[in-house]
Amino acid sequence: MSKIKARKGAPFARILGVGGYRPVRVVPNEVILERIDSSDEWIRSRSGIETRHWANDEETVAAMSIEASGKAIADAGISAEQIGAVVVSTVSHFSQTPAVATEIADKLGTAKAAAFDISAGCAGFGYGLTLAKGMIVEGSAEYVLVIGVERLSDLTDLEDRATAFLFGDGAGAVVVGPSEEPHIGPTVWGSEGDKSHTIKQTVPWDRFLTGDVSQLPLDSKGEVKFPAITQEGQAVFRWAVFEMAKVAKEALEAAGLTAEDLDVFIPHQANERIIDSMVKTLKLPEHVTVARDVRTTGNTSAASIPLAMERLLATGEAKSGDTALVIGFGAGLVYAATVVTLP
Repeated sequence: MSKIKARKGAPFARILGVGGYRPVRVVPNEVILERIDSSDEWIRSRSGIETRHWANDEETVAAMSIEASGKAIADAGISAEQIGAVVVSTVSHFSQTPAVATEIADKLGTAKAAAFDISAGCAGFGYGLTLAKGMIVEGSAEYVLVIGVERLSDLTDLEDRATAFLFGDGAGAVVVGPSEEPHIGPTVWGSEGDKSHTIKQTVPWDRFLTGDVSQLPLDSKGEVKFPAITQEGQAVFRWAVFEMAKVAKEALEAAGLTAEDLDVFIPHQANERIIDSMVKTLKLPEHVTVARDVRTTGNTSAASIPLAMERLLATGEAKSGDTALVIGFGAGLVYAATVVTLP
């Protein structure tokens, strides 16, 4: 017989507050077109993107996260000292260690909260939300701060016609806390590592240690390029449209709901064509509000779902208490979907 005593937390968990931060600089498609042979019409028709935000030197991963988190904490009506854990999903924090979450936890004024980073690409918010829910129900934290943050402009090859227009910067955060009723459904998540080559970093960091320029990508001037994100667009599009619609349906079924029960659909803001295809495949009713933050924010990877959620609530397109299906998918290839009640 085990001698270990179990600790019990809240019966359930829910999102209590949300906050977002978008960098000051707004970058229209015209700026992207200075480096690639394309057109504004082509970019809009292929992705739906009109503008995106790019961070300046002061808008670091930590700084953007702190701004978004402060708003989420205030929205939740708690203090930073009550945060028991900080989970940050990002692929664009360039210090291998320490985790940026520790800096964020300290500067927010938490009481020595547990803090760590995760790398799950565009599904990172869903992964973090699932971890937060588990901590609250298990009793290891009463309130958990989940942050999705990216400075993808640092990892964008502006000469790559397939990806130069896609990525933006920003941070989104939510506070997850205890609940007497289930307001975060079961998570349907997974990975398909056999497809990992379809979205990847152009070269690993250690390639720069060899000193062999022939192993590194060069720009149009013959200078070594910084590593960037590259993808096989058509392969990713097909996977997202066909496979992720199935995952979304599974998440609805796991929560005991149908498309008719939804008020809001918040998919990862990767591409508006993917969003439209998923809406059609899921046969979402007309009354369901669909997040289309991608138009003015671009693809912000782990930050895209909380940023889209924050905007829908701020504009009144969605309201507190609405039932929303959220799904993230991306590099790995990884995915995570669940149904939540909006804060």
